[in-house]
Amino acid sequence: MDESVLVDYVADHLAALPGVLAVTLGGSRATGTHGPASDWDFAVYYREHFDPGDLKDVGWQGTVSEIGGWGGGVFNGGAWLEIDGRSVDIHYRNLDVVEHELAEAQHGRFHIEPLLFHLAGIPSYLVVAELGINRVLRGDVPQPEYPQVLRRTAPGVWMDRAHMTLGYARRAYATNGRLTELAGALAISAAMAAHAVLAARGEWITNEKRLLERAGLRHMDELIFGLDREPPVLGETIDQAIQLFNDALAEAVH
Repeated sequence: MDESVLVDYVADHLAALPGVLAVTLGGSRATGTHGPASDWDFAVYYREHFDPGDLKDVGWQGTVSEIGGWGGGVFNGGAWLEIDGRSVDIHYRNLDVVEHELAEAQHGRFHIEPLLFHLAGIPSYLVVAELGINRVLRGDVPQPEYPQVLRRTAPGVWMDRAHMTLGYARRAYATNGRLTELAGALAISAAMAAHAVLAARGEWITNEKRLLERAGLRHMDELIFGLDREPPVLGETIDQAIQLFNDALAEAVH
């Protein structure tokens, strides 16, 4: 089936599941930044109850998690499926949780949760970002603009975490020539700094795949590639990373 037929086919089946109030298409397929091999990301919105067993009963090949199966936070589970030879991800979204995080974001408040495959973790406003980016296929959900107050509060939170990560890395890793640990700290702090930059711009982000490119921090590759075991050189690398972060944020703010 062609792409438009696939979207309608999946949306119709998801919308028919008990408890589902809305279905959206997300990720690169929603923003038009996808490539031929990009996954298809759908979300099902429910309020009080959704049974993943109903999704499993549709008969699509793949893995269907329980509610809370992906960590139990705002990103509360989903399915990895193959439909008509295409990779399709289904995300579960509790509207009560989503609306709470929307209200928090509108007051400039959020928290950061660990999530598999994410270096910096995810902000609780990720589920709000999905509303702002996703294409609504069935039903009705809010589609908020980026809250101005969040633009003021989020950059400092993210950048403080980036600086603290590198401060610890300087003491624990750089002075002892621990390259693997330092490389990890540089990557994590770069993702945090990138979140700060995009928040300052008021740009929604839903994953880390293009995070460094969008924030102008792809030069971190060169710093990591050039790591040297000598402690003084490693300290200079950390200084260069901090300067890169600060410059990117300053440009975003102005």
